[in-house]
Amino acid sequence: MTQLPDPVLAQTGTGIGARLPHFDEILETRPKVGFLEVHSENFFAAGGPQPVYLEKLRALYPISLHGVGLSLGSAEGVNKAHLQKLKSLVGRINPALISEHLSWSGTGGVHLPDLLPLPMTEEALAVIARNIDTVQDALQRPILIENPSAYLAFVEQDMTEAEFLTELVNRTGCSLLLDVNNIHVSAHNTEFDTDAYLEGIPADAVEEIHLAGYQVNIVDGEEVFIDAHNNRVYPAVWDLYEKALARFGDTATLIEWDTDIPALSVLLEEAHKADALRGKEATHVRTA
Repeated sequence: MTQLPDPVLAQTGTGIGARLPHFDEILETRPKVGFLEVHSENFFAAGGPQPVYLEKLRALYPISLHGVGLSLGSAEGVNKAHLQKLKSLVGRINPALISEHLSWSGTGGVHLPDLLPLPMTEEALAVIARNIDTVQDALQRPILIENPSAYLAFVEQDMTEAEFLTELVNRTGCSLLLDVNNIHVSAHNTEFDTDAYLEGIPADAVEEIHLAGYQVNIVDGEEVFIDAHNNRVYPAVWDLYEKALARFGDTATLIEWDTDIPALSVLLEEAHKADALRGKEATHVRTA
């Protein structure tokens, strides 16, 4: 596997998730953000307007490709057609980062529209490590793995999530995308200590951090936090983000907002708040 030079995104301002409603405005106004992140699968098609937009955005900003469909936790292995499409997109865009989720979403040729959890067991670890190796060998570069949001805990666990992620890094050479919102959501729903979680993650393994807003649902009279990406970042998540920065140092950071998408100005406000906590000025990095 080819090791690319260290990514520059840690030295840039905070990025935002680029979504279709904002594409034209981003191209017209060129806001001061460090990079843009897009969902890989939205740009697999060779034709149509989406690839054209991405090429234009890529000329102005570094791009991070964030996948939702590789199903790295699938015991059946990675779908070869899906991986080939991702490889083609990576070749066209040359992204600064490529990331996927610690989850599975397909079996028996059926793709499920969700990021489903894995048990933190030796068996699951072997499966996902094998699949990560397959992807990294195909792309000839390391990828980032994102920690999941959880709503229930498995009864049988061989290790904590932090230990599982650490072992993935050790076995595959991948890096981590630490979703601070997911840590807060999972800790509330399954009752674990967020400080201990951060301490359990290798300090040099985290290359990107996600921030997002969750949704609060009432189930049987109790609050359940849902990783909906439809709100501003909550104060408790900002607090946890500061602890993450203290633990991992200044790290490339992204504001995610995928549903109930607000005006672009709202995303920029959230990004600039992260910049302030990082001690950075908002930056616009031109790549061409």
